[in-house]
Amino acid sequence: MFYKQINLKEKYPLSENANQSNVPVETDFANATTKISIIIPALNESKNIKATLASTQISTNTEIIVVDGGSQDNTVDIAQSAGVKVITGYQNRACQMNAGAMNATGDILLFLHADTVLPANFDAMIRTAIQQPLAVAGAFSLRINAPQIGLRLVEWGVKLRSKWLQMPYGDQGIFITKKVFDSIGGFPALPIMEDFELIRNLKRLGKITLIPVPVITSPRRWLKKGVLQTTLINQIVIIAYFLGISPQRIRSWYRGEKIIKY
Repeated sequence: MFYKQINLKEKYPLSENANQSNVPVETDFANATTKISIIIPALNESKNIKATLASTQISTNTEIIVVDGGSQDNTVDIAQSAGVKVITGYQNRACQMNAGAMNATGDILLFLHADTVLPANFDAMIRTAIQQPLAVAGAFSLRINAPQIGLRLVEWGVKLRSKWLQMPYGDQGIFITKKVFDSIGGFPALPIMEDFELIRNLKRLGKITLIPVPVITSPRRWLKKGVLQTTLINQIVIIAYFLGISPQRIRSWYRGEKIIKY
């Protein structure tokens, strides 16, 4: 399955307060002065986004961009009260993240789900990881915030998939240099599987590095339908995608199960 590159600047225009200056091509990413732009797509995340935003605050030279998809709760108010940049008007998560990237001023982009908390010193770990030989992108390990033993098995499976197949997913906090992100055209404009397809494109360019320290994500998807059923549905979605079933149809099935975040 192939998706052509898009011109991000044309499709996702800069907000009025975006910095349009050019960044140096050669950058020392281990230097604390290298800016990291944290892009958080959100929709009705008032119960989670405050903790997510708080986890970004103890860091050096970062900016936070919340891209809201039309929340009906006070997600936007919470983000604005935290003093972060807020963008509205994009209702598809891939489009939200692309819009956030276009308005980012950092040399490194971190895509973070609104129900996921970053570990301490995440910024230093990202700057170090992105410098590894052949690395084009990376992600964190995953910790699901609930005690069920089944979730420990899910975490173990995520660890194996990320390490041996080089396939982390969006809930692990994917990070990438802005230069590489722009060069591949950003996230493909898919209604589902956008992170999966992004990582597949990146694997053709180099290594996806994994930080062994976990981000902590909400267990709601697994608790809603149960660990086994949720895991089974996830695998069916991947198989359907490889069989060529349209992402729109897969998305409708996934929403029908009511386990997707939004």
